[in-house]
Amino acid sequence: MTATLEVDPTTDIDPQILLGIYTIAAKIKMYDDTYISMLQTGKATGMYYSPRGQEIIPSAIAQVLTKEDYVLTIYRGIHDQIAKGVPLRELTAEFFGRVGGTCKGKGGPMHVTHPESGLIVTTGVVGSGLPIANGVALSAQMRGTDQVTVVNFGDGATNIGAFHEAMNLASVWNLPVVFVCQNNQYAEYTAFAQGTSAAQITDRAIGYSMRAFHVNGNNPVEMYEAARQAVDAARTGGGPTLIEADTYRFRGHTPQDPMEYMPKEERAAAEAADPVPALRRRLLEEGIATEEQLKDIEDAHRAEIDDAFAFAEASPQPDLSELHTDLV
Repeated sequence: MTATLEVDPTTDIDPQILLGIYTIAAKIKMYDDTYISMLQTGKATGMYYSPRGQEIIPSAIAQVLTKEDYVLTIYRGIHDQIAKGVPLRELTAEFFGRVGGTCKGKGGPMHVTHPESGLIVTTGVVGSGLPIANGVALSAQMRGTDQVTVVNFGDGATNIGAFHEAMNLASVWNLPVVFVCQNNQYAEYTAFAQGTSAAQITDRAIGYSMRAFHVNGNNPVEMYEAARQAVDAARTGGGPTLIEADTYRFRGHTPQDPMEYMPKEERAAAEAADPVPALRRRLLEEGIATEEQLKDIEDAHRAEIDDAFAFAEASPQPDLSELHTDLV
């Protein structure tokens, strides 16, 4: 297999695909902003890991996946869950620990799952989703379907054993899986260069004879094209691909994180290049959508998000009698 591949950011792309990416990315941003606001005003409690700044990655991947394809993610994965189509009502109720949630409020944000949407599992242990993805992909391979499995993880996950074991086995078995490293430059509180010896994550794919793309995950064209080629390869028997999507985490590891380890100039530069409003400006400048059309999209998101939070707040907590049901 070749070394890391790169995608030309000037590659032609269907304007409607760009609009599709924005539609999902805008929903993720608005949902995250709402959740953070509720935490700050005490209307929501519990653990929440913001994906703000990383919206383009799953929104672009979603353009090439079907409902029958699978996605796995990590606890900082609400953008992946929304992009795969998990209903906002059930998703929010699960985060709130209510019976109306995807797991009846028993999984919480660390363990969201919604097989009806193809969101197989959310893991609370860094890197643990990769070998699980191999199992899901192996199932599709053995059943003879063309289903593709996408597993999302951060740069910190690439330094644990499960990453290397999963990459090796996926390559040996030629599994239909796409490994997506959302490299937001920080593994919790540790900067990428302080915890990773490789210059880039995709360098590690060479050791496993695996196709790899290193892209700007905030560029919708690069991200879409890498996802398209990786998913096409997996769906047609071409085996696994590693995508390293460079991005930046706008908020701290948790909402309470003061972010003192992140240089202010670095943060300011990243926020100035915020990918969601940047894509919105592009749609207007290139005449792909009008201001009125985009406002209609955003108004629909606003109504759906408000409805989801109202539904979650109204949903009761699980009864104690349910403590031992749904367990294996």
